[in-house]
Amino acid sequence: MAFDGIMVRALRHELGTRLQDARVTKIQQTDSTELLFTFRTAAGSERLLLSANASLPLVYLTEDTKPAPDQAPAFCMLLRKHLSGARLKDVTQPGTERILRFSFEHPDEYGDICTHYVIAELMGKHSNIIFTDDSLRILDAVRRVPSSISSVRTVLPGERYFIPETQEKREPLDETYEGFLGALMPNDRLAEAIADHYTGFSKSAASELLLSQGLSGDTYVSALDPSEKERFARVFLSYVDDLRENRYHPVLALDPSGSAAAFSAMPLPGFAGKPGCTVVPYPSVSALLEAYYKDKNLKTGIRKHSQELRKTAETLLERAVRKLDLQTKQLKDTEKRDMIRHQGELLQAYSYQLPVGETSVSVTDWETGEEVRIATDPDLSIRDNANRYFDRYGKLKRTHAALTQQLVSTKEEVDELRQILHSLEIAENTEDLQEIRKEMQEAGFLKAPSARSRRSGAVRSQPYHYLSSDGFDIYIGKNNLQNDELTFRMAAPGDIWMHAKNAPGSHVIIRTGNREVPDRTYEEGAALAAYYSSLRENDKAEIDYVRKKEVKRTPGGKPGFVIYHTNYSMMAVPDIRGIRRIP
Repeated sequence: MAFDGIMVRALRHELGTRLQDARVTKIQQTDSTELLFTFRTAAGSERLLLSANASLPLVYLTEDTKPAPDQAPAFCMLLRKHLSGARLKDVTQPGTERILRFSFEHPDEYGDICTHYVIAELMGKHSNIIFTDDSLRILDAVRRVPSSISSVRTVLPGERYFIPETQEKREPLDETYEGFLGALMPNDRLAEAIADHYTGFSKSAASELLLSQGLSGDTYVSALDPSEKERFARVFLSYVDDLRENRYHPVLALDPSGSAAAFSAMPLPGFAGKPGCTVVPYPSVSALLEAYYKDKNLKTGIRKHSQELRKTAETLLERAVRKLDLQTKQLKDTEKRDMIRHQGELLQAYSYQLPVGETSVSVTDWETGEEVRIATDPDLSIRDNANRYFDRYGKLKRTHAALTQQLVSTKEEVDELRQILHSLEIAENTEDLQEIRKEMQEAGFLKAPSARSRRSGAVRSQPYHYLSSDGFDIYIGKNNLQNDELTFRMAAPGDIWMHAKNAPGSHVIIRTGNREVPDRTYEEGAALAAYYSSLRENDKAEIDYVRKKEVKRTPGGKPGFVIYHTNYSMMAVPDIRGIRRIP
């Protein structure tokens, strides 16, 4: 769900309640677009995080602290000058816009009470944190916006603050029954009739509202009869009444892997009905947002930190695939070597009776009895032409032998790079990335670390650990080094080994403890093998499985690459819902 006006309204209500008359004790600017206010309230200390990050704009109360630079930025110093010790009097929101205005009161140098505003605009790439005086004259902003960037509104010191009227939308809190019916357009779908005509509603929020009442957001307004239109209006206005009365139900939706998929201040029946998804209630909007964005920030951070490795692996993979294609074509060209040798033999055998000085000669092939036309160099004797064919044969034979070895090496390189990219996709923390970096260094894809780096030691990550419904431990490797460790050091000979067939993926080990493994555990292990492979997005995946004792290292191969000759296969759906993950 989007950080829409409804979420902002729920947040405004919570902040207004918990921070009423709170006094500012500390202001930190933890990065270029993020502020952390610490307040003293009657109930204790509260921390308020405000971020104008274009990809993750947010505001919420948090218990976490964040490191700040030793030298505070100018904007932070300006806030400290005016707001240190100030009292927060009010938190307001204009209608259902994605804007929060924090009103601070404090005495000026003459002892008179004056007011300043901190305005958080949570509008995607247009997000900003703006500081104004009591007349809404801008003193400064986290992100200054000159006229060269925006022709609608400039955000610069000295300018007057205003909210640009960029959309002609109706305010839902002021809507009436007759007004709502009058605003309906026949060609609108029901979700569009809300999201496109009213501030505060994203299309996803409108769809969830309709689903909660058994209505489809894709239904056209023109398809409704009068009684259905009346019901539609009542559903919308009842929802607006909940907003007016501040009746919120913060929930977080988790996808089948347990990752945060959506959040809302209201119920999410659409997610609750999806296979494998779970909707978790939260005690407050801030707790909900902190949980959601902690998950998103972790993934964003891992993605950011893995960019260098990912770019290197993708570049090397592209180069290796081109080399593989070229070597394959060159190898195909060597397939005619035996024909060229035979042509030389024919020329040699008939050399005593063939004419010299011709560009081609015709001979009878003793193997087929057919006439064969062979190209010759008119400046050479027949025997010299035959020797030229033998030389070409020898060169193609040597090329074939060399390319056969090179193709094996290049295919291994392609497979390893694809496996590395898969490992980067499932990496969850910096330890995972360190292991992948180590693997790429050992494979020669990255420059080897300095002696100092090697002495500092590496942090080792642990494989994923799941528990099957029947109580069997299941382990999944996160990268090639871990796959190798898991299969050849951790697993016992009688354990079950699984892997997606002919696809990059993780080694999966079911620890049997010399027990008989039930079918359900096999199915759950196969589901994990499918999920932690490049076939995750497929409807089904073929999974090979075998006793670990049947799995051998590839002779001279890289870590994580194995061979096995006796195995079984089964089809699995890459859906791991219901399989408990052990932290």
